[in-house]
Amino acid sequence: MKKHLGSLFVLILLSMPALWAQNPLPVPQRGKIERIANFSSAYVSARHVDIWLPPNYSDTAKHAVLYMHDGQMLFDASLTWNQQSWEVDEVASALLENKQVRPFIVVGIWNGGNTRHSDYFPQKPFDALSAAEKDTVSAQLRASGRGNGPFLPKSDNYLKFLVEELKPYIDTHYSVYTDKDNTFIAGSSMGGLISLYAFCEYPEVFGGAACLSTHWVGTFQLANNPVPAAFLKYLEQHVPSPPQQRLYFDYGDQTLDALYPAIQQQADSVLRAKGYGEAQWRSLYFPGEDHSERAWSRRLATPLLFLLGE
Repeated sequence: MKKHLGSLFVLILLSMPALWAQNPLPVPQRGKIERIANFSSAYVSARHVDIWLPPNYSDTAKHAVLYMHDGQMLFDASLTWNQQSWEVDEVASALLENKQVRPFIVVGIWNGGNTRHSDYFPQKPFDALSAAEKDTVSAQLRASGRGNGPFLPKSDNYLKFLVEELKPYIDTHYSVYTDKDNTFIAGSSMGGLISLYAFCEYPEVFGGAACLSTHWVGTFQLANNPVPAAFLKYLEQHVPSPPQQRLYFDYGDQTLDALYPAIQQQADSVLRAKGYGEAQWRSLYFPGEDHSERAWSRRLATPLLFLLGE
């Protein structure tokens, strides 16, 4: 039964890009969305990019930019596979109307479907594993339906796509600030991992990151898993020095989030030792919350206030 479900999951993932190409533009409750359809890249597969502009967006004023992963899950639950979304437009609009955050736009980058895991899995920590440890990771991912052969992360190319191709496009086509103090990145689960990786690899580009329900395990089990230790070691060696940056984490304790609390607490210890304090860093625990867009939507205002608060 488990093998059948894994094969079905892979089949669904492989069919997603074709299905997404047929999806209409998300309809936000507030503001408007413009799409760059099948954004072409030298580094990753082509994918949609949905740009949310707040209700009062104007070319005469500059805006901060929040880049978010899994862009197809952000705005319109009627178009998502699980009928859930982050409701980014509603949460952001309420904060903007109350003048709690600086003006900003959201760049929602669609994931690549069957390439999502390799795009989002931090590459340098994986490269630091021994050959036997890499084999273990590949086997664990195969068992969960993520691929058939050796696992090869491609997140360095994904970040090049963001920094060298997408960001220059946004900077020249929209009325935005281009400096790191107004450029942020956010995501959940694997999207939380790649947000942290971007924060560490490109501190001159991203002034802050929000990592919700960060998928510290990389695979889908804790036992015999070398990934968390590799991620923590990478964090210790590469996290930018405070106080220039802002870093947000949160996690629940239900469904997949049940795997995260102990590892997140170790990550918190690393950040404390690096001198991160309340002004630069948050790590919040939400008891009873699960691993879902509804859960992330309920607490999205918190990282937005931390990163973009006036």
